[in-house]
Amino acid sequence: MSSPETVTQAVAPAKVSPDGCVAVVNAGSSSVKFAIYEPDARQDVRYHGKIEGIGTAPRLKVERPDGETVSERSWRAEALDVQAATLEVLRTAADLIRGSPIAGIGHRVVHGGTDFAAPIRVDDAVVAALKRLIPLAPLHQPFNLAAIEAIAQAAPHIPQVACFDTAFHRSQPALAQLFGLPRKFAEEGVRRYGFHGLSYEYIAGRLAETAPELARGRVIAAHLGNGASLCAMKGGRCVATTMGFTAVDGLLMGTRCGTLDPGVVLYLMDEKGLSVRDVEDLVYRRSGLLGVSGVSSDMRGLRASPEPAAAEAIALFVYRVVREAGSLAAALGGLDGLVFTAGIGENDPQTRAEIAAGCAWLGLELDETRNARGSGRVSRDGSPVEVWVIPTNEEAMIARHAAAVLATI
Repeated sequence: MSSPETVTQAVAPAKVSPDGCVAVVNAGSSSVKFAIYEPDARQDVRYHGKIEGIGTAPRLKVERPDGETVSERSWRAEALDVQAATLEVLRTAADLIRGSPIAGIGHRVVHGGTDFAAPIRVDDAVVAALKRLIPLAPLHQPFNLAAIEAIAQAAPHIPQVACFDTAFHRSQPALAQLFGLPRKFAEEGVRRYGFHGLSYEYIAGRLAETAPELARGRVIAAHLGNGASLCAMKGGRCVATTMGFTAVDGLLMGTRCGTLDPGVVLYLMDEKGLSVRDVEDLVYRRSGLLGVSGVSSDMRGLRASPEPAAAEAIALFVYRVVREAGSLAAALGGLDGLVFTAGIGENDPQTRAEIAAGCAWLGLELDETRNARGSGRVSRDGSPVEVWVIPTNEEAMIARHAAAVLATI
């Protein structure tokens, strides 16, 4: 396991060239994903990889863009926590690009609150402010910040940039951000923030390149994966989204319940004796597709299962997407396009077809052959509402933001 001292030696020299590579780190509770981008204007990815299984069976795999594996390694279960895994990522990155310096590191940080609406270079004050937001994103924020702090200790000469999943949604109208609570709570930061913003920002940019006329119109982007949400965009800017104060709101997800009557929480605490932490565990980790099906949080496993509860979980997932799509179409005042992205959205033609069928009243008409292919425009010619599949790339978005911030240093 790498120590801060050995990592510091690996990423020397102490002064970083502005022409060096940009690294991207996305740290979670059980994995640390990373990518290394070329320093030129195109910012092509040179390597990408991850350490997964942190806490159980940590293993590293690094690949080139063509899928060639260039490095693999494993550790004992107790050998790595998130900070130690981050140091291994940093050491690995330095080894891979030996001879080329690391100009800076961009991080995905889930919650930026009301104070951070754009990417920012990280310092002690920024970290302290972001730590105060941990209660709003307990599954993500602590690990995002653990990675930042590990690098700051091991390689303080490398600039770090925080890129926020909430930032894209700051363009929502004020009314879209309010809850029906006493005003003082909104003034204290209890409002709808929205998440998956880096993904939506990337999709908005790709749509502007591939279908510029549609991008100027009214579009719902559907980020459907283990975490799932929808975003209503007009002219490439967010006007409404399904996630709110935390990333547990909105759609049914892999293990998260989505929208829940607050009265259910009160009932569970009063009548079932659940503590605050019990409720947190329930709504974040034991609900969603996993909780409803009792089988799996993975859509592929549910599709393969003969259990009726698995089919019901899928049906509930589709129903919630269709219902929320109707709500966002109302917020947009109509609909010109729907874009599927993320794990389920990009790879599951059956789920796309079921959602499109439920949204047929809005004007969605899929082309079966195109939908089976699963890339580009998948709607029929002449469909009143265009339907697209566009792979997301949050890492590329973070690399662009990091490079822009580094250029100002």
